[in-house]
Amino acid sequence: MDTEKFKMGWLIVAFDLPVGTKKQRKTATDFRNFLLDDGYRMIQFSVYARACVTFARQETHIDRLKKTLPAEGSVRAIFVTRSQWERSHVIQGSPASEVDAEDLPEQIQLW
Repeated sequence: MDTEKFKMGWLIVAFDLPVGTKKQRKTATDFRNFLLDDGYRMIQFSVYARACVTFARQETHIDRLKKTLPAEGSVRAIFVTRSQWERSHVIQGSPASEVDAEDLPEQIQLW
């Protein structure tokens, strides 16, 4: 059994932020830009994922999220192992078809 699949994983962040005012839109954009600058990839609108080498590494990124958290709205984070990620289904289009889930970034695959 490949135990490496259970050591590495993805930190998934889903958020629902208000965008009714100009200030709220700027706050939401700033949060989104923070995620991109911190190495997250957009999976869907308001759902981002970042590869983490270990369970412990996710704590660093959770702390960064807490420091950047907007005052309004909801942000949710969950860690899934590489094995769980690889078993995910990406279903798109009509008629529905499946595509493979994203791979870990090449740099992390070297670990």
